[in-house]
This record gives sequence, C-alpha cells and structure tokens, in this order.
Amino acid sequence: MKVSVVLTLIGYLVVPSGAAVLGRCVVAKKLHEGGLSNFEGYSLENWVCLAYFESKFNPEAIYENTHGGYTGFGLFQIRDNDWCDRGKNLCHEYCSALLNPNLKKTIECVKKIVKEKEGMGAWHSWSLNCQNSDTLARWLDGCKL
Repeated sequence: MKVSVVLTLIGYLVVPSGAAVLGRCVVAKKLHEGGLSNFEGYSLENWVCLAYFESKFNPEAIYENTHGGYTGFGLFQIRDNDWCDRGKNLCHEYCSALLNPNLKKTIECVKKIVKEKEGMGAWHSWSLNCQNSDTLARWLDGCKL
C-alpha cells in the first residue's frame, strides 16, 4: 500500500517527456530567423530576455491567471483575451497554434503586439527584467546566429 502511494506521488513529480523547453541559443536563432532582430527598434537580446522571463524558454507553456482573467500561451505567454481565438483574436490565430516549438505563428503574433502603443511594455516582465538592463548582451553570449 505504501509503495503504491509513493509511486503515485513520484508520478506527479516527473516532467512529461514531451516537454519542449528550448535552449537559449536555439530560441535566439529562431527569433533571429523570424525577423525579430531590431524589429520595431527592439534588439534580439530584448526578445530572448523576454522569452526567458515569460516562459523559461518553454514554447508549450500555458499559464492561467485567474486574478487577471486571462490565460497566457507559449514562449511569450500571449494573452488569450486579446490576441488569440478565445478573445478578440487580434492575431487571427488559434491559441493552440502559439504552442508550436517552431515559433512561426508566435513570432507573427508578437510582431502585431509590439506594434501597438505599448511596444514591449505590453509585457510587464520585460519592463521589470529587461527594459533598462545593462546585462542584455549576456542573452546572446556564445550563440551562433
């Protein structure tokens, strides 16, 4: 009896083998290839920093913010209430498409978001962790783009 309880508990702690956390340089390369380097004046380092603080480089991340009344999807935790099919759908995209590790739909959507008046300020984590950082260069250290 005790053994089955312990095994059940361990099962809850194991990360699913399909988890798609990407490496920092892989993220940088995909974002660069997607045209985010200096897009709307924001350096690639800013985008990589944002991806880390939003999802820890997990393009399949989903976070339900019950207090804010929205769910964030993917690498940049794009909010469903405005940007994908569960809300206003300003990106004209299914929320589930924002979970694809190839990042194509995600990049298309963040380009629309950052063109809005807040720019990257639309993400609170960017304002807190990346905006005025004097260590942004570290996000691309050792990456071959």
